[in-house]
Amino acid sequence: MKERYFIIDVARCWDCNNCFIACHDEHEGNNWPGYTLAQPRHGHRWIDVRRRERGQYPLIDVAYRPTPCMHCKDAPCVKASGGAISRREDGIVLIDPEKSMGKKELVASCPYGVIFWNEEQNVPQKCTMCAHLLDDGWEQPRCAQACFAGALKAVSLEEEELQRMIAAEGLEQLHPEKGTKPNVYYKNLHRFDKEFISGSAAVKHDDVVDCAQGVQVKLYRA
Repeated sequence: MKERYFIIDVARCWDCNNCFIACHDEHEGNNWPGYTLAQPRHGHRWIDVRRRERGQYPLIDVAYRPTPCMHCKDAPCVKASGGAISRREDGIVLIDPEKSMGKKELVASCPYGVIFWNEEQNVPQKCTMCAHLLDDGWEQPRCAQACFAGALKAVSLEEEELQRMIAAEGLEQLHPEKGTKPNVYYKNLHRFDKEFISGSAAVKHDDVVDCAQGVQVKLYRA
């Protein structure tokens, strides 16, 4: 059975926020019956572009990580919802806008912090992967469609196909230690969650300091 996945390349994200704007354009003020109520104008980031600065001036690396709902296979929010949140056969996790009415506690059930409370509608809300569009034949949700950098895409894959892609592209899940089995995979995640080591190699000839050329630097674990 094919499931839907987000594939996100951290190295390609430039923090343009096209994904966020497209999501907001699709959902703010629009009810999608059976999927979600309208997103409020302020406060919700159903796909949140998070920023990480590493290093020290002048040697700095800045990375951005788009963070939607993880659409987990073993989702804590589903377990805590009493039937208000469900996971479809295609892997998309949806919050039922009627069954979840008044259940503000579900916001805290997500270990990734991607469920938001809509005070106006009195419901918890999150990324739906634009399921209403995918069910209508769209190939990509609005966020992925708007990503000019190619940092974000949605795919529909059998497990075997997914495993081949993971091996070929070095894909990783966010916080696998949480045991939720997310359907969001990241490429170049080290740009965000690993330390950044940098420096300059120079040589001194008489009183002149110049950049060293053709130098190989090796790092050793102490």
